[in-house]
Amino acid sequence: MDILYLMIICSVSVAAVFLIIFIIGAKNGQFEDDESPAVRILMDNEVIKENPKLTEEKPSDLDKKEKK
Repeated sequence: MDILYLMIICSVSVAAVFLIIFIIGAKNGQFEDDESPAVRILMDNEVIKENPKLTEEKPSDLDKKEKK
């Protein structure tokens, strides 16, 4: 019978710890954004590496563009 009392005390104390952690998380805004995690997978956020050959323009290329 003593083990039953010990188990009840342990389970209530663990539940109290989780409740305190939940309340602290809710006050800090942990659970405010509930829409973006579901939509985040649909967004295209790939990093596109620039081709250095395309970004470098020679002065002669710039002159040709200005004349047109």
